[in-house]
Amino acid sequence: MSLEIKVPTVGESITEVTVAQWFKKEGDQVELDEVICELESDKATFELPAEAAGILHINAQEGDTLEIGAVICTIDTEGSEQSEAAAPSQEAQSVEAPKSTGEIKEMIVPTVGESITEVTISSWVKSDGDFVELDEVIAEVDSDKATFELPAEANGILRIVAQEGDTIEIGALICKIEVMDGAPTSAVEIPSQSTPAIQAPANQGDSYAKGHASPAAAKILDEKGIASNEVQGTGVGGRITKEDALAAKKATPQPAIEEDGAPIVPGSRNERRQKMSSLRKTVARRLVSVKNETAMLTTFNEVNMKPIMDLRKKYKEKFKEKYEVGLGFMSFFTKAVSMAAQEWPAVNARIEDGEIVYSDFCDVSIAVSAPKGLVVPVIRNAESMSFDQIEKEVVRLATKARDNKLTIEEMTGGTFTITNGGIFGSMLSTPIINAPQSAILGMHNIVERPMAVNGEVRILPIMYVALSYDHRIVDGRESVSFLVRVKELLEDPTRLLLGI
Repeated sequence: MSLEIKVPTVGESITEVTVAQWFKKEGDQVELDEVICELESDKATFELPAEAAGILHINAQEGDTLEIGAVICTIDTEGSEQSEAAAPSQEAQSVEAPKSTGEIKEMIVPTVGESITEVTISSWVKSDGDFVELDEVIAEVDSDKATFELPAEANGILRIVAQEGDTIEIGALICKIEVMDGAPTSAVEIPSQSTPAIQAPANQGDSYAKGHASPAAAKILDEKGIASNEVQGTGVGGRITKEDALAAKKATPQPAIEEDGAPIVPGSRNERRQKMSSLRKTVARRLVSVKNETAMLTTFNEVNMKPIMDLRKKYKEKFKEKYEVGLGFMSFFTKAVSMAAQEWPAVNARIEDGEIVYSDFCDVSIAVSAPKGLVVPVIRNAESMSFDQIEKEVVRLATKARDNKLTIEEMTGGTFTITNGGIFGSMLSTPIINAPQSAILGMHNIVERPMAVNGEVRILPIMYVALSYDHRIVDGRESVSFLVRVKELLEDPTRLLLGI
């Protein structure tokens, strides 16, 4: 028998809800009162429990908006009875322990990008001696551009060769797997040729929901400036609910502690050393290389940001309501440099094998400060994108950068770079070119300053902008004209919409 699960009434004024996340998948076995999904209204987030035990069949997908009373899923209660009847035979089959095949699978560091020659072991997800399954993530490795997950290449016992923090070349041995037939269960001990039998844990890891904030909770935490890893979730599987976010408080800084556990005494002259990450080493090497190998100059200008700020104030709510993304400054600057680059192509060019390569497209690199260092993901074909498309792409790339999930493809091939030091309070700077590009635009903070307008002094929100460029490709006339054109487009954003 199939039982229809409908969207329950969650409040007098609430007429519809959005499916925020499914905790169970299509065809999963669910138990009575087990939380199967999370619903979000315009006021709160709710958990939806199963009304019976059985096989789940999903009707509405994540992101769908449903009216109160609409069918969200069905539960096949007959499937539950069949699965319970079949359970004894399955358990009987699972008691057979995995058997060693005698084969040793040597895993080497895979090729992760054309320009990457070495990686650093960031962390081992599994421990030495653990049973691992084919394609299960066993480690994370850092390159100078991104972090990658390393999947197991066979079922068996893991034998770690390279330790956390080790830097090894592409193709080097990273670990071995003693290949075994079958899979472990909580009731079976796994034999190994070189070590005593070990028992596989019944739970291979925490629930994916642990430490993850619901959409409503994430918004509250963002407004409070609190990271999700600072909050203990009380929802299903450790998920952070709206109530958790409302009750969360920003942690007070603790006194600095030395490695031996003793507090650092004020006025002491202790020092500590920390190994440079592969990413930090490469960034340092490339910045010095750019300074030494390019004829870099910087030109400056000021931009009256009032027209853009007035436009955002007038339409930001409608923009977000229609496109489900905020209207920020980055889309205006990205559109402006894309249009200006079409008129001054040298700014969008690069030197390659003794030739100047001009690109008819504009792939804009956006500098993002990630937990492990500076990364520069790329917005492809920015010249043909709308404001909402740019904003969505910026959010997507910035989120992946913060989670260290950017791929090599997402960080290579840019033709021009924008960096925004203003978010940290910078008034003026000379940004360094992102090689092999020929120019980079630096944004800064917006400060109210006196400005002469038609013979009168007015207090206006002003931003200083800086364009660093390679004088080998870009002449002074081109660089100054490019920046003036950017200024013109930003101070009259209607031009961005009309393309004039």
